[in-house]
Amino acid sequence: MKNKVLLVDDEPEFVTTLAQRLRLRDYEVKTAMSGEECLEIYSQFNCDIVILDLMMPGMNGLDVLAGLKTENKDIPVILLTGHGSTKEGMEGMKQGAADYLMKPLDIEELTKKMDELLN
Repeated sequence: MKNKVLLVDDEPEFVTTLAQRLRLRDYEVKTAMSGEECLEIYSQFNCDIVILDLMMPGMNGLDVLAGLKTENKDIPVILLTGHGSTKEGMEGMKQGAADYLMKPLDIEELTKKMDELLN
């Protein structure tokens, strides 16, 4: 059975490319382009893990993380942060994220973390 991933980022090329790469590694992937869309999809898609960008217009990643944890405190969430910012990643972990990774993303590092959290 495939692990189900919800991938959330406001950069279309990034989401498309990463979703394709995860599907090639046998994950079932749904994507969202905003925090609001993420929460809407999450309520209907029984995913196993969420990959969530921190810096998005509108609802930022920390706001989305809070919404996800309200629905299911046990859902593993890996935050993605760019711009050399570890402060927000650390804050996300205090708020319940399982881990955070810096962009540009290493797909092998991401899938290793995902597998650790899912198994």
